[in-house]
Amino acid sequence: MGGATVLAERIAERRAGLGDPRDLVGELRRALVLVPMDSGGLWTAEFGGVRWICAFTDEAALARFARARGAAGADAGGEAGEGWEFAELRGARLLDEIVPALGVPAGVAVDIADPDGAMAFPPVRGIVPDDVAIDAQADGSAAEGGVR
Repeated sequence: MGGATVLAERIAERRAGLGDPRDLVGELRRALVLVPMDSGGLWTAEFGGVRWICAFTDEAALARFARARGAAGADAGGEAGEGWEFAELRGARLLDEIVPALGVPAGVAVDIADPDGAMAFPPVRGIVPDDVAIDAQADGSAAEGGVR
């Protein structure tokens, strides 16, 4: 699925303390990920003052999330066990177009139902566009030569 398997491998490497974080961001940008739909829009969650777009590397990871949400009684698109509607999007589109369009600090959280395989891509320079990066806004500067 469009590099998502490679993305999952890069996430595992970073969680083990290996690899370059810039490679991980690049892998997200290249990957096609699955994002659940909710009421006609992308499913997001707020945590720590950030709006997180929840993305998944494959249908199995999305199904684990759906089961966990159903078990918690906080269902966002179907009863536990039913298939959820999802969009398949390139990570670059999430970071470059959708995050800025949300109008609030936003990032991408990948495979959040997998405690040993989850990874957050926060709204900081080198991940999201500088004009929506919270670290650029905090110091009033734009990034020079950020990772893209």
